[in-house]
Amino acid sequence: MKTPYYSIRLLFGLLAVLTTLPATSSARGKEPVPVLTGQGQALEKLYSEQLDAIQKEISAALPTVDAQKKAAFETARAELGALKAPREDDPEAVHRAYQAAKPLAEAKALDNARPLLADLESFLSSDKLDSKLMKAAILRHGTPAGLAEFAQESDAHKALLDKLFADEALMKQILKSGGANGGEYGEAMQVYSAILEASELARKPGILQRLALGTALHQPWLDEDKKGSVNGIVFADHKTPDGQVARYIHYEKACLAKELDPQFKDFNAWECRFITNDPYTNEELTWVRSMLRQFRPDHITNPDQKWRYTRIVKSDVPYCSTRNDESLGLPQQQAIALGGVCGRRAFFGRFVARAFGIPSRRSASTGHAAMNRWTPDGWVNNFGAWWSHNHCGPHGGLDFYLDSQAREHEEIYMQVLRAQWIGNALGQEDVSIRHYGQGGGFWDGLAFYQKRDVVEAANLEQAAADAELAALSAEEARLLGESDEILGDGAEVEEIEIPEEDKKIVVAEDGTITVPAVACTGPRNNTEKVAFLNSWDGGMQIHYQRLGERPELLKYTVEAPADGKYELALNVNTVSEKYEVIARINRRAMVNLMLPYTKGSWQHTEPDVIELKEGRNTIQLTFRAPNRGVSIKDFQLKLVK
Repeated sequence: MKTPYYSIRLLFGLLAVLTTLPATSSARGKEPVPVLTGQGQALEKLYSEQLDAIQKEISAALPTVDAQKKAAFETARAELGALKAPREDDPEAVHRAYQAAKPLAEAKALDNARPLLADLESFLSSDKLDSKLMKAAILRHGTPAGLAEFAQESDAHKALLDKLFADEALMKQILKSGGANGGEYGEAMQVYSAILEASELARKPGILQRLALGTALHQPWLDEDKKGSVNGIVFADHKTPDGQVARYIHYEKACLAKELDPQFKDFNAWECRFITNDPYTNEELTWVRSMLRQFRPDHITNPDQKWRYTRIVKSDVPYCSTRNDESLGLPQQQAIALGGVCGRRAFFGRFVARAFGIPSRRSASTGHAAMNRWTPDGWVNNFGAWWSHNHCGPHGGLDFYLDSQAREHEEIYMQVLRAQWIGNALGQEDVSIRHYGQGGGFWDGLAFYQKRDVVEAANLEQAAADAELAALSAEEARLLGESDEILGDGAEVEEIEIPEEDKKIVVAEDGTITVPAVACTGPRNNTEKVAFLNSWDGGMQIHYQRLGERPELLKYTVEAPADGKYELALNVNTVSEKYEVIARINRRAMVNLMLPYTKGSWQHTEPDVIELKEGRNTIQLTFRAPNRGVSIKDFQLKLVK
């Protein structure tokens, strides 16, 4: 099992999954052509000359590659590339033939790559050419024209790029972290400098420096008058509404307040790209952390880290038609209150994971939206199909998954990185990031198979649950994502120990009786409908779940000091629109209490008057089906004088 400690130990050897830089340049080509002034044209010429000079130096420094081995490798890759995936309506025999031929062709390409990798191991292990290779990679990714467009704006802008090219350590960290989104290196340096100016802690080595850099790289400043997007191949989730500096400061404060996942401190800058990159507000991020701590604290401590935090989607965001109601609050408060189709559920899952500092990204497939997220055992899918069926913008799921595995091998992955840089310096085409392993020049092709080799050599086996998910068709996975079921979640309901102190009924001096929710005489432990939970701030609470096949009664026995009328009020926590709880007193009288919409915080219901007799009384609570989830801390009985 990969540990957080192992992750941080690998930080400076990790290559961002998306450092196939020219592919980003092709995405940039869809944007308006940079408009250059006279000074800008001179800068473009300067950057182009620098790139040409590096290309010549690198070409001269390359070792001789065995011609026969190279030819065999390129032939095998060409044979693989010639295989065309069948269409859905093609005969079954065509599909079977393709499925049989593809793994054989992939294995042949990998077998022919290995002798070349062995020959070039010494060269690719050396950092002698790194300074030139890194500058070439940035020049190629940002393009001379794109960098000149930024630098021509002011001396300060040009100074930011000069500073970047003079700082080899920073260049290496940036390129390992995926490069600047859309090739916007100047804009990324602007954001990074602004964050460092705003935060002393970001200027020190550690998680906050990595968070600052990841934030700057993933969502540089957007100049909407000139460019419509900087998504690039590391897909961004639109513009951060509160701004990048404010978003960084939000997470810095949450980190210092210990509100984030314990593993947050170990993430590298590439992983941090997928934390702060969110289209929702800082206010919503604060709210969802508070809501989950109070409403469903069990989701925060879920030992199944694939579903830690994101299980709230299955338990409390019903799959239904998507609608909006601004009276219910912020967009994500509306999402959990109203439910929605796959997109809204996936967005909420990604949002809540990121709110607690867990890297997450979108995952789309035909007719369905899902998400990918980090776990200590690697990246996994929530709410959707296996990696072969999903993509994130232009980036295919299988390519992302391969890189996420290969990045765990520091020394060898530096060889991958250098091979890619060489391809950048020489201006070679990248291997396709959408069509797994297809196309690309010699050096980037070699880098791809270096990743394949290291993952296969490590004998990384799929977990049983992953293998089960991989066996599902895209349609089967879509249906599973839209349901409330968890694949392989057939475990029995777990019992919990309830301390006697937490069940103690308290009578105040004025006669008010406070009955803890967990003091019920039935059920006495967890059921499919009722969950006994440890409260985040101490004590316990009951959660009456949305899921579960049949309603249950919560039964209580209360000793009243005197006959009379009492005001009954429940201390509850809800995330959905108002609905009723039914209270039955001594098996005779019944009252309906309206549960308030509390947006995930504790609040008392409006009191309703009931009659109790002196001595023993029974109170039963239940909810009309279909119900939404509600957490109950306690209820009070106050004698009416």
